[in-house]
Amino acid sequence: MIRKLHHSAYRCRDSEETRRFYEGFLGMPLAGALEIQDTMSGRKTRVLHTFFRLGDGSFLAFFEAPDMPFEFKAQHDFDLHIALEVGAAELAAARARALAAGIETRGVSDHGFIHSIYLRDPNGYVVELCARTPADAVLMDPAQNDARGILARWQQAKSSGAQAGGAS
Repeated sequence: MIRKLHHSAYRCRDSEETRRFYEGFLGMPLAGALEIQDTMSGRKTRVLHTFFRLGDGSFLAFFEAPDMPFEFKAQHDFDLHIALEVGAAELAAARARALAAGIETRGVSDHGFIHSIYLRDPNGYVVELCARTPADAVLMDPAQNDARGILARWQQAKSSGAQAGGAS
């Protein structure tokens, strides 16, 4: 059985620039760094793999791989975003720090079950900082939220050609 997330890994443009954002701005300590000189298939490479610790002991990790082409682009929230939980007071403080630092910032957005701000990291990834509201307990409880029913209705609407999520 899966116990918890150990790490989720992403590419980065520059490891130090990434460290300044995740450790310096967000306060996630740099917990590990591995220099990779050979791939598992024996190919010579030059990659730095860094790990930033979250409060629960899991990690966000990054690969800087200068010899491997990668298309960095500003991601849309629906395509890719990293959501990190903070307390309500920290959410407000992080928003103020981000605006003062000139970091692209959106929100606070009230999603009902969480309040969120959205930042863009140096690699183009959207980082969502979110604080739970009391409604989170119901919305994320499959015994109360009809998640399977919502998914089944979504799939049915797609297969019948109806546009899911509202009128056009």
